[in-house]
Amino acid sequence: MALHLNLVGDPEADALLSEDPLALLLGMLLDQQVPMETAFLGPKKLADRMDGLDVRRIAEMDTDAFIEICAQTPAVHRFPKSMGERIQSVCQFIVEKYDGDTAAIWTSGDPNGKEVLKRLKALPGYGDQKARIFLALLGKQIGVQPDGWREAAGDYGLDGSRRSIADVVDEQTLLEVREFKKAAKAAAKAK
Repeated sequence: MALHLNLVGDPEADALLSEDPLALLLGMLLDQQVPMETAFLGPKKLADRMDGLDVRRIAEMDTDAFIEICAQTPAVHRFPKSMGERIQSVCQFIVEKYDGDTAAIWTSGDPNGKEVLKRLKALPGYGDQKARIFLALLGKQIGVQPDGWREAAGDYGLDGSRRSIADVVDEQTLLEVREFKKAAKAAAKAK
């Protein structure tokens, strides 16, 4: 994975996201109805509480026990129950479909961008937009650039854009992405 991401602004959380494909995938999963950096801090909270992130351990845990871990203050997400269930579902999916290897989603069988997008969209909690943003994040910051990844990512794959977490590399780009989202929301509301 990437040498260094700066998605949270917390060195330890960003290091975990840089080193652990599961952490990055779960951060993207949590990126809804909370600020981006809060979402991507979630995997670090889990790792701290569980002595590391282990896809099999999460997949096999008692759901109520896992939700309790997610709900500890500060909670992993503002909706710890539903997001805890979703995290566990994603981990179970990865164990079942990819033998516990998260990176296999984008590496197994040398897939093209369209196939990686299809695989991401098959994940519990990953719709079209989230899958495209994550594909753009992989391409722009992780160096995972299968043939056709920009096209599959759509506008999120555009070079130089400031649309999503895929474009956040420092405090300035975080502010630019926030401004883009704010303007897009205002435009949608005006329609």
